[in-house]
Amino acid sequence: MIISCMGHAKFVIELDNGLRIVTDPYDASCGYPVTANPADVVLVSHQHHDHNAVETIPGHPRVIDRAGDFDLGGGAAVRAIEAYHDEQQGKLRGKTLLFCLKAEGLTVMHLGDLGHMLTTEQRLLLGSADIVMLPVGGYYTMDANMAKQVADVLHARVILPMHYKTEANASWPIAPVTDFLRLYPEKAEELPLLRVSAGDLSCQPHLVVLMPLSLGEKSSKKWIQ
Repeated sequence: MIISCMGHAKFVIELDNGLRIVTDPYDASCGYPVTANPADVVLVSHQHHDHNAVETIPGHPRVIDRAGDFDLGGGAAVRAIEAYHDEQQGKLRGKTLLFCLKAEGLTVMHLGDLGHMLTTEQRLLLGSADIVMLPVGGYYTMDANMAKQVADVLHARVILPMHYKTEANASWPIAPVTDFLRLYPEKAEELPLLRVSAGDLSCQPHLVVLMPLSLGEKSSKKWIQ
């Protein structure tokens, strides 16, 4: 499995059998350059412009934007469960979906724009995470401290922070990824992509900042130091 980040909450997950999954594609107003990443499946956590730009994905991918259990074929499946975009049961920003992908012996979660601590029911439905992509920037979502608590209760082996301030969205009222990273004793690794299998999961770094590939050479370590 190969996981790469285009920016914000948009990731590309490519399975060994060639199945390509894109999460939360953004539109041009998000600040990041729009990348036309081909996909077989698109996961949309909620209908906000920085997460639902399915029209930017070429072809006719299968779109999953509702709660349920979905068979993706080839031994892969995804569960989508409902959560809230804020700490007031959606009164401020509505709902979001949390995705749990099971493929190749790995459990990979994408937590959309989660804005609150997980409930007991949500934790039971999700289980434990081998890899979790979770928002850490606050304001629109949970902040760094709450994100760490969520990663802890999910027993996440590999953590991929998302939805934080970079040079692409510098005017947004969200925090940089450093606010999250400083909560951990170990240093994060910045990588262009994460190549992982069930067999080498234990050898993977705990904290990984995936470089936003949409920024190309503009992406640098300066914003995680």
